[in-house]
Amino acid sequence: MTESDGRGTTASSEASRARGGRPRASSRRTLEDAASELFLEQGYAQTTIDHIAQRAGVGRNTFFNYFAAKSDLLWLDADETLAALPTILEDAPETSRPSAALEHALVALAARHPHRAVPIALSQREPMATHDEFLAAGLGRFLRVARALSDFLAQRAPGVDGALVRAAANASTAAAATGAGAWAMAGVERGDLADEVRRAVAPVCRGFAPVLDAPGR
Repeated sequence: MTESDGRGTTASSEASRARGGRPRASSRRTLEDAASELFLEQGYAQTTIDHIAQRAGVGRNTFFNYFAAKSDLLWLDADETLAALPTILEDAPETSRPSAALEHALVALAARHPHRAVPIALSQREPMATHDEFLAAGLGRFLRVARALSDFLAQRAPGVDGALVRAAANASTAAAATGAGAWAMAGVERGDLADEVRRAVAPVCRGFAPVLDAPGR
């Protein structure tokens, strides 16, 4: 669900609805397109899963083949990027200090995200009324990222108190989310996402460096 698509109700979509939905193959993106149109037309809260499935020309069960909940549609592009985190953590250089490896992982994750994949749930948050739901659905994702980073740091800095490891993971995750949010809300003149995330997470990671990187932990 990206800002650049400029989705809305078009003549073709009106014709499709007249025929009872889109006569095209089901996919995650097809459902996303249908949801985007409906959220713009009638708002997020007024749109049901049945509405989305009908607009997409598929059955309700097909929706659940791709998404566990309606709110997952708001995070489609971000979820595809977040799925790369385990690989990024596995590939982190073994010789890097824990704080540097943490910063590198979050910046590398941001670099994986397509530049034009800005959630329309944020860029069109007023007509869609999706902002609060987007944030609420993001909580579980925040916690999963923080948990993955905490496990990563626990391996890289085995002598550090677990509470401090979790604090570093939570703080760096929050910083990355803040940088990503600023990037998404900056409009069409936004810069590079990786640069925004680096600017946000670097002070946090470096602030935890004396604890995470201390010799003889």
